[in-house]
Amino acid sequence: MTALARLSSLEQSYDQARQEFEHIVDYLDSKETSAMTHSELERELEKKGRALMRKLLQEHLDNRSPGQCDDPSVQGADGVVRSRVRLQERKLETVFGTVSVERTGYGQQGVKSLHPLDAELNLPDERYSLEMRRRVAEEAAKSSFDETQESIGKYTGGHVPKRQLEELVVRAAQDFDDFYETRHGTAATDKDAGSVLVTSVDGKGVAMLTRDLRKQTRKAAEARAHKMGKRLSKGEKKNAKRMATVATVYMVAPFQRTPEEVMAEADCTLSRKPRPRPEQKRVWASLEKEPDEVIDQALDEAFHRDWSGEKTWVALVDGNKPQIRYLKRMAKQKDLNLTIIVDIVHVIEYLWSAGRVFEPKSGPKLENWIRRRILEVLRGKAGLVAGGMRRSATRRELSDKEREPVDTCARYLLTYSPYLRYNHYLFKGLPIATGVIEGACRHLVKDRMDVTGARWSLTGAEAVLRLRALRSSRDFDEYWTFHEAREYERNHQALYSGGTVPPTNASLSTAKRAPLKVIK
Repeated sequence: MTALARLSSLEQSYDQARQEFEHIVDYLDSKETSAMTHSELERELEKKGRALMRKLLQEHLDNRSPGQCDDPSVQGADGVVRSRVRLQERKLETVFGTVSVERTGYGQQGVKSLHPLDAELNLPDERYSLEMRRRVAEEAAKSSFDETQESIGKYTGGHVPKRQLEELVVRAAQDFDDFYETRHGTAATDKDAGSVLVTSVDGKGVAMLTRDLRKQTRKAAEARAHKMGKRLSKGEKKNAKRMATVATVYMVAPFQRTPEEVMAEADCTLSRKPRPRPEQKRVWASLEKEPDEVIDQALDEAFHRDWSGEKTWVALVDGNKPQIRYLKRMAKQKDLNLTIIVDIVHVIEYLWSAGRVFEPKSGPKLENWIRRRILEVLRGKAGLVAGGMRRSATRRELSDKEREPVDTCARYLLTYSPYLRYNHYLFKGLPIATGVIEGACRHLVKDRMDVTGARWSLTGAEAVLRLRALRSSRDFDEYWTFHEAREYERNHQALYSGGTVPPTNASLSTAKRAPLKVIK
């Protein structure tokens, strides 16, 4: 074919799009647009631009049709040769609008037809394109399904009903675990990051549909009798949530301080030193998995980052006993030198409760009482603080009920004293507060899942948590490349004999393609 002939063929193949473009140019030169404000012009031009993009995409797909193979018989993974050939059309909802794809189908009686052009384009086995699925996933990770639907309708040329939107979100998140497991198979590149490797796990409740509560909670919810018809009475809001286990792994540079410096910073009598930021932070949450499974994932993530054991391993906890027991057991099994630290903020909360027993009125006296005890705890003297509080309560001849907060605080300090050696932790520059995991609980779970009146399904909530985790960990783009590759394997490669999709003539020019031979 001559260069002139090829140029003529190209012009004809995109003739509708060229006409649409000329219409846009004429529109911009019209009297109507000359009276528009800039904002009005932007909005109208965006709409017309999407219509142009849709026509360009449609004509491109038309040019690649029918996607016929040179070999008229195509063999599936089931061993059946599909020798019946016919043109089949499908609709595809894209970010530009609805397009149609006419492609060659290879079939045989009693088996599903195969479409090599679908594989070449990596089309999903549903109406909505993978790019549309990506847009839905990103929006649903940020806001409610209703707002996501509104945003998709407003800022794309496509339309997704709410039920289909929720299904797209679930499918978008299905490769989450495989993505991180596959990434763990590659060499870690974190040696230059901070020398302290921190893992932390916490829990946050999510209001669920009754059917998706854990077994014991579901039984309690089903047994709960409502006293009023229009609203829940006091105590009836219990047993409506399922705990999401939230985890984080990150590296941070050591940050040495003395107990006195920590207190001076808290009292604003000393300017804060520039503290090192967490590096390469990954956060995630799961409603489906048991807490122990999430802890295993966190330790696996940490091992991936420091398989040679060069970093200082720290586990920041809030005092959850089963969690501490499991961490200790896993550390022993995996021969990890793991330092478990109970969060100082939780300790301070217990001290405040105890302090109000001795200084009931808020003011400088209460603050000074708390400040002195916190300083002693930071100096590694939690046991002495516990004993002193109890002796003070005894000297004052407080009743059992009056001194209960004091005894509770003292028991907490004594029980967790092996994990309250803050003087040693500060000297080594280790973190002593769970701010990162607390922030993850708020951002990953509360900010999105704690919508007034919302009751989540397990599959929907888990998918949203995964997508939010990918965005928070800055892994979404890398994940999406992985997800599209997995979609190709599932929807196309796995359907063909030997996992090999036969090539089509879609890349040839229209003039060179042989006419489709239909075999009935």
